[in-house]
Amino acid sequence: MAMKNVAIIDDSPSERVVLRGLAEAGGFRVIAEGGNGLDAVNICREKLPDLVIMDVKMPVKDGIEAADEITRQYQIPVVLLTARDDEETVKRAVSAGVMAYLVKPVRQEELIPAAELAISRSIEFKALRKENEDLKKALQARKVIEKAKGLLMAREKISEGEAFSRIRKISMDKRKTMIEIAEVIILAFEKEGRR
Repeated sequence: MAMKNVAIIDDSPSERVVLRGLAEAGGFRVIAEGGNGLDAVNICREKLPDLVIMDVKMPVKDGIEAADEITRQYQIPVVLLTARDDEETVKRAVSAGVMAYLVKPVRQEELIPAAELAISRSIEFKALRKENEDLKKALQARKVIEKAKGLLMAREKISEGEAFSRIRKISMDKRKTMIEIAEVIILAFEKEGRR
């Protein structure tokens, strides 16, 4: 497995040194460090780390606000660190899409599995998101092709199979996708209908 790049964000320089040591001892490469949530967002935009390990309570922008922005904009997993585990903080972290949540002081035997789990879960979520998008596109394409088939069937008085075959043949002849041909057919019928 390739070494994963990590950004460490904590307003305490001494905490960053400890976290860097834990991460590097666990096989991660620390590629950036920052002292507040705004630093975290900027680092993610510029360096695209595989993971962000970040404190909750920081100046400028807290870790949860930064995590929300990072997970939405860059889909980078975040392991959040906090000195307290009150219910409100946990709820905010969950709604921000945080992949793991650890209470300080953090030990290597907690941090490394949490980091690996966060990265793994993030990869799974990205795959599911892509699959969902692909399914939406396929469903939309099917709707367009069905509409074009229906128009051809009504106008040409042909069967559904014949309409589908005609769209497929034009698609192959023109070297265009079936959805592109279906959209042209629909557009042509709409223009004809306006006359």
